[in-house]
Amino acid sequence: MAEPAIVAALNGWQPALPLAVAYSGGADSTALLWACLQRFPGQVYALHINHGLQAAAAVFESHCRAQCAAWGVPLQVVAVNAHAQPGQSPEDAARIARYQALTQAVLACADAGQGRIQTIALAQHADDQVETVVLALSRGAGVAGLAGMRPQWQRAGLQWARPYLGLGSAQIRADLAALGIAWVEDPSNTDTRYTRNRIRQQVMPGLAQAFPQIAHTVARSSANAAQAAELLDDLAQIDLQATGAPPRIGALQALSEARMANVLRYWLRTAHGQTPSAAQLAQLQQQLQRCTTRGHQIHIKVGRGYIQRHRDVIDWYNPPVLV
Repeated sequence: MAEPAIVAALNGWQPALPLAVAYSGGADSTALLWACLQRFPGQVYALHINHGLQAAAAVFESHCRAQCAAWGVPLQVVAVNAHAQPGQSPEDAARIARYQALTQAVLACADAGQGRIQTIALAQHADDQVETVVLALSRGAGVAGLAGMRPQWQRAGLQWARPYLGLGSAQIRADLAALGIAWVEDPSNTDTRYTRNRIRQQVMPGLAQAFPQIAHTVARSSANAAQAAELLDDLAQIDLQATGAPPRIGALQALSEARMANVLRYWLRTAHGQTPSAAQLAQLQQQLQRCTTRGHQIHIKVGRGYIQRHRDVIDWYNPPVLV
């Protein structure tokens, strides 16, 4: 019997062990958890995040507990508050809460004497990658956004991986059905109030019909964009060494418009975790070019804070909230 695609997709993947699978109970994470158990027996944990955003959350958690008990998988459950803050999208709020909770779950496993997890595996697949790129296009993203989701990276002392980015949703579900493995369906996946769901239901079917190989071609484009983004970061590091951090205004003015924009984006992202909008970045560059006298002030909203001039440099700060 041929090896199921959900297992074959892990060929060549050599994660640091032990590893944990972010397990929601849905088809994709169910397939990844089962496949990891076949590949790395005795080295796999499951992490379930209860977002508490819908009544079905308790059902998801109960299903995950039962399935992990049946498979003999250690399970760590973390409840989070994933409600969006004013001005924040529900998707972003849930994503941020999920990553924080997964990191907390790893620490909880260590505290419980279950060993130090080295890798967290996420079950996003090829169709998710196409949706991500379409969403980035709709927002006018640059090459970093068009690179889509990274297959692997490091954060908080952990390795993170998405080994299913080359595998489609239909194949995942077909394999689970053939294996007789059950999963739960999230009713919120059909709620078109969420942008990603609208893309999934209204855009993706037409793209797949017009371009049957869209998942594979987008994967190639994303890889090219990721390489370009890496080169831009390399250039930004060189320019940041010349401008200093915080950057000197005179050194910034010596750069071309494109290189100034690139180094400013890199500095804000790496030093302060901020991503300026196109309008904010354009306003900042305009003010920098006009900054030819000691009395010229700069005070521009960027991300959650402000960029302000201090003598011959600019810096970003986040003013305290008065209560």
